[in-house]
Amino acid sequence: MAYYDRFNDKKPRSKRDDLRDDTLTHRPARDGRPEGARGFRSDRPAFREDRAEGGRGFRSDRPAFREDRADRPSRGPRPERRFPREEAQPEAQENLLVGRNPIREALKSGRDLEKLLVAKGELMGSGREIVAIARERKVIVQEVARERLDAMAPGHQGMIAVASAYAYSTLEDMLALAKARGEAPFLVILDGVTDPHNLGAIIRSAECAGAHGVIVPERRAVGLTPAAVKASAGAVEHIPVARETNIARTLERLKREGIWVFGADMAGTDYRQADFSGPAALVIGSEGEGISRLVREHCDVIVSLPMRGKIESLNASVAAGVLLYAMAAARGK
Repeated sequence: MAYYDRFNDKKPRSKRDDLRDDTLTHRPARDGRPEGARGFRSDRPAFREDRAEGGRGFRSDRPAFREDRADRPSRGPRPERRFPREEAQPEAQENLLVGRNPIREALKSGRDLEKLLVAKGELMGSGREIVAIARERKVIVQEVARERLDAMAPGHQGMIAVASAYAYSTLEDMLALAKARGEAPFLVILDGVTDPHNLGAIIRSAECAGAHGVIVPERRAVGLTPAAVKASAGAVEHIPVARETNIARTLERLKREGIWVFGADMAGTDYRQADFSGPAALVIGSEGEGISRLVREHCDVIVSLPMRGKIESLNASVAAGVLLYAMAAARGK
């Protein structure tokens, strides 16, 4: 009986069945080989005597330890890493408020907070009260995974607040500062700048050019983080920085105050042909998208910097520095 016939009696017999290594398939025996064997040589020993003492094929005359290495000096302890891992920057943790009680007291005292991070599923009891206070004070509330909070700080109780590294001012403070100096208002407005180093550099340039203040949006933009304050090189101590909810409405208010709004965009006219004298405000867009459509519509004049090379645009902070000093020159400073 063939092998396949065991499972299906109707299946026809094939040539492969005649070659099966089974005595029941009627395979003919080979010379010197018993019928049904697997092809192993009978004259080959099952265990080689020359490997009896050496283990798995190792020479028995080879020493287990080389004598010529006996006097070699030890390597000693492993050297330190050539490029050690960078430790966490302490200034990055200074503006974090961890735990519900510190966050609640910070909100009640009116401290400026960039945002409030809440673990998903933690809006119960005192957590719901804290979130309500934060939204009442127009603080950004974000729900994030608990793993993110664990990576930021231990013992967070489901909440971490990112405090501003420096206190914000108001638009009224900037206009009062210009009036106290006896000068026409000179302001800088940022529309969506997200890099803290760019923000710090623009604040520094604005202070050096004699501006009366810098305005940043409340959402989708960087605020006064430790990195931004450090990049300003101390300029935040001498120039007010305000945070507004709606930049377009802020521009409308400035225009009612008699301030001309100049927007920086690649599609504008050459800045050397613009008249920057008198009350003026300069709008700088985000690093990637530039000025948003709505903000652009509220600008009185759109100016640009001519490009002579193959690169289409300048860095936001560099463009701001060039235009700020052009405006300062036109104002007679």
